[in-house]
Amino acid sequence: MKASFLPEIINDYRVYKKGRFIGTSGELELPELSAITETNEGAGVLGEVETPATGQFESMVTKIKFAILHVPIFELMDTTESQELTLRADGQYTDPASGDTEDVLIKIVIRGKAKNTNLGTLAKGKKGEPELELETTYLKIEIDGSVMLELDKYGYGYKVLGKDVMAKIRKNLMG
Repeated sequence: MKASFLPEIINDYRVYKKGRFIGTSGELELPELSAITETNEGAGVLGEVETPATGQFESMVTKIKFAILHVPIFELMDTTESQELTLRADGQYTDPASGDTEDVLIKIVIRGKAKNTNLGTLAKGKKGEPELELETTYLKIEIDGSVMLELDKYGYGYKVLGKDVMAKIRKNLMG
């Protein structure tokens, strides 16, 4: 896929745990990446600047919604193990040169532990909409086989478009 392709929609996606398909309700909220910052001000700076600490991020949460109570919810609640989920999505793009539609694999790997579980509701003829939140410690996003982002909080790794953003910092710390 070329960077010039126009992104359109996610046709569909599936969530897997250890290679086994687990059903979700049609929506999964990926984590927000908010850098840890420090306010800097002083001589030569007009006002304040929020400076991000390279590779340091606030808590990241992945929200997984289900239709009704289901076994995988309870499997994911085991906080003695890091849970790993693989999301496989079909992204629909348009080639602006030809107008052709291109279907591209978007693969996302998430690891973390359950930090909040809402068991939802019970109502006749309705979805219960239980939801589980994973404190996300690892996130890898691939588009069409190319790694766009890899963040490993415990492994001290942060890569963006193949660039190891933490390389110099690790070298300075480890010699």
